[in-house]
Amino acid sequence: MNDKFIMMNINDEKSKKVAEVLKSDTCKKILDYLAENKEKSEKDIAKDLGMPINTVEYNLKKLIESGLVEKTKNFFWSKKGKKINLYKPANRHIVISPKRRPDINILKTIVPVIIAVVAIFAIVLLLSPETQKQQGNLNKFASLNELNKFLKDNQVEGGRGVLSEAGVAKADSVTPSASQGASEYSSTNIQVEGVDEADVIKNDGKYIYVVSGNKVVIVDAFPASNMKVLSEINLSGSVGEIFVNGDKLVVFTNQYSPIVYGGVRCMAIRCIMPSYQDESKTGVYIYDISNRQDPTLDENISLTGDYVASRMIDNYVYLVANQYAYPEGVLPAYEKDGQVEVVKADEVYYSPIRDQSFQFTNILAININNGNTSEKTVLTGSSQTIYVSKNNIYTTYTKYAYYWNPKSTDQEKTIINKFSIDKDQVEFLSSGEVLGHLLNQFSMDENKDYFRIATTISGYVDNRDISTNNLYVLDKDLKVIGKIEGIAQGESIYSVRFIGDRAYMVTFKHVDPLFVIGLEDPTNPTLLGKLKIPGYSEYLHPYDETHIIGIGKEVDESIDADKVHTEGAVYYTAIQGVKLAIFDVSDVNNPIEEYKEVIGDRGTESPAETDHKAFLFDKKRNLLVIPITVAELKAGQPKSEQGDFTFQGAYIYNINLKDGFNLKGRITHYENDEAFKKAGDYFYGGEKSVSRSLYMDDTLYTFSLSMIKANDLDDLEEISSLNLPYNK
Repeated sequence: MNDKFIMMNINDEKSKKVAEVLKSDTCKKILDYLAENKEKSEKDIAKDLGMPINTVEYNLKKLIESGLVEKTKNFFWSKKGKKINLYKPANRHIVISPKRRPDINILKTIVPVIIAVVAIFAIVLLLSPETQKQQGNLNKFASLNELNKFLKDNQVEGGRGVLSEAGVAKADSVTPSASQGASEYSSTNIQVEGVDEADVIKNDGKYIYVVSGNKVVIVDAFPASNMKVLSEINLSGSVGEIFVNGDKLVVFTNQYSPIVYGGVRCMAIRCIMPSYQDESKTGVYIYDISNRQDPTLDENISLTGDYVASRMIDNYVYLVANQYAYPEGVLPAYEKDGQVEVVKADEVYYSPIRDQSFQFTNILAININNGNTSEKTVLTGSSQTIYVSKNNIYTTYTKYAYYWNPKSTDQEKTIINKFSIDKDQVEFLSSGEVLGHLLNQFSMDENKDYFRIATTISGYVDNRDISTNNLYVLDKDLKVIGKIEGIAQGESIYSVRFIGDRAYMVTFKHVDPLFVIGLEDPTNPTLLGKLKIPGYSEYLHPYDETHIIGIGKEVDESIDADKVHTEGAVYYTAIQGVKLAIFDVSDVNNPIEEYKEVIGDRGTESPAETDHKAFLFDKKRNLLVIPITVAELKAGQPKSEQGDFTFQGAYIYNINLKDGFNLKGRITHYENDEAFKKAGDYFYGGEKSVSRSLYMDDTLYTFSLSMIKANDLDDLEEISSLNLPYNK
């Protein structure tokens, strides 16, 4: 035989390299291409396969190291005098022995067919389902040098900051577990049933747990007439959000502290970390609150990087944090009870792409009962928004185009990474991408084995907004199987809500189109109907199966229309007060706006427009509560001007399908309007600005940084108020 043999033990490093490239779709495409097209250059491969040249270069290196591809003896010179190598498949049999190195003399007596069978067996063995699940379609770095080289070679100039998740909420009645508590109470407005989201306030029908400055305060809140502070937990750093689960309290903090284990984590060959150098960490504190008057710390866990988002399913918390990655920087690490675990370079997943900046996206699963943890790290652009179902975590980031051209393949994309979650275990599954960028977490949804996502591709040419909007359906491996592209050209997505086999999308430029999209056939999403009305909704919330509540802004496009420079747009002064709407979507082909309510004039704002956790709705009680800052015009003042601030607090509505919105009353924590008079055009809120509300039985509680106020839900008469120990 003239063919060469590559002989290796199954545990050899070489066999791992072979397995790695055979699991890579990119490597396999290049290998298939070279099998059909002998002796091709990197530029040939990149051009014919439509791949970036750096991707080809990177994967060719992998193929050469594995022995599957080799340079030919032929080459040529470029016009600039650079040697251009040519590549071809290696003419070899790869034989992998499960136990020991094979005997070459024995192998030479085996006919080629048998050799082929052995090779196939070896490949099947190395690509078992367990291995594929672990690796998915991302690679892992082989060494620290490879990680550093990747960061140096693939970061392009120009960057964008890290964006954390922005959200919006649903209040479900819950049966209390606390003794002598309310029979019904509201919970945090969440996106996915059974997947809790952290917030600055929680309750269990008896006690309220609230973040106030750098403290977490536990309040005995029910009955409201006896409301009092039971205990305060002082924490270092900036206190973020909390979870409450029975007798467990989970607190997240952001803090800066000296780099730990700098010598071990340093990615440079020789590294001495200065003692004064700090890093950002996300702290996780788990308290036993069985005695609400004396909470005790059970677990102290930290993860390097900035807090992005978290979720809780049953007794397990899932945390996502971003750590900036740069050549010769520091590796991620997590610490538990003083013990530090460093994420090694060969434990980091990645995909061979170029970007303006890179982050280590760290995912930590925690069993809050015993403190057991599991961690996974992916090198990506900065993870911005996450979606979590009962079984999976999807992290996303936007890869922005270096320039925008409708005919260019260099367009902004959303990269999606999927991880399975099973109690305190996290495993990477797959990666995918779609065109455009996300608005927020409600732009994503998982239904059965399908992942649905809505995006906007931004574009602006010759004073024309040529943005377009898309909806994609991906399979369990994050491959696009269905899509609608080019929805509402010249407009951008302002809100999305997936409900069962429907998607509801609001775009905006000068009117508020509400699109109804059918998703019964995942391979063929269908635009069923649309409604165009003035204004827009920034958050959509289901009222029932055929009605949706929207909150956003009223728009009068006639205001300062002569000042508009972009075709089809409105001037910013046309955006008026806060708008509430009820949409009837029972006829999917002809949705209608059944009711609307406009609050205040230009300058009026509600946190519930962009933060769903500020939105309290209970259908059974016909209850809708939103925090709001109201601006109102004086008599004769033109609508193009901003109104004076006249109120901050909560608006309480009776909401139903017979009468629409009926304002029951308003609740404020301010004693007078002096704070508004001094604010002029810029009132940014203060320690008494209401941001959340909740109920226990027939008592409504409103929260600001320095106060909790309790009012009777029937007539809104004040029952009591409690000053919180807020430190500015």
